[in-house]
This record gives sequence, C-alpha cells and structure tokens, in this order.
Amino acid sequence: MTARVRSITFDCGDPAALAAFWAGVTGRAVVNDGTPESPEYLLADPADPSQANLLFLPVAEGKTVKNRLHLDLQPTDLPREAEVDRLLGLGAVLLADHRAPDGTGWAVLADPEGNEFCVERSAAERAVTGE
Repeated sequence: MTARVRSITFDCGDPAALAAFWAGVTGRAVVNDGTPESPEYLLADPADPSQANLLFLPVAEGKTVKNRLHLDLQPTDLPREAEVDRLLGLGAVLLADHRAPDGTGWAVLADPEGNEFCVERSAAERAVTGE
C-alpha cells in the first residue's frame, strides 16, 4: 500500500499573505480564500490535480526554529539565477548561497514568514552538465 501527499501545510500568522506569496512562486490558483469560520487558504494546480496542494492555516505562535522540512524548487521556465531574483522580488530573503562558479549548487531562501526553501538549477541547466 502507498499514500499520496494530498497537501503540504504551512502553519502561519497571516495565511492570506503567505498564500499570495506562494501563489506567486508556484503559479497555482487560490481555490479557497478563507472565511472567518474557516480561515484557511488552499493553493491547487487545476491542470494537475494529482499534485500536492499547499494549505495555509493560522496559528498564534510564530516560527522559532529552523524548519525540519523544506521545499526544493526547480525552475520550469527560467534559469536558477533569474528564478532567485524573481523570488527575491516577491518578498523572499536569501539565507545561504551555495551556488558554485561552475553553475552547480543551490540557494537557500526564506518566505515572508521565515520558512526556508531551496532553489536548484532548472532541468535545462542540468541537461547541459549531464546531471
């Protein structure tokens, strides 16, 4: 037996703002924009419902330690450098730069609430080096 990851959940202080940030990152649609009775925001990929949703739930406490789980992003239509710049423009912060002069490596960023994620090279960039 197996299980499918239905949603990746972000506990956050401002679900609306964080959902908007991640909608900009992923291009996914906000399919549930929260109500006072149900203050959760859900991002889904309507073109591919088999993909895990991103769910944003309000919590009172703030983030205090490093994530135990993080997302690794691979750009689909931009090189890594351009994607990092795009994400910084959306409000991400660069935490650590592991990009090497030969083009390998990755960048560690944080979303507006401090959740870490990595940006790797695109498939096209990997194809050039055979990785």
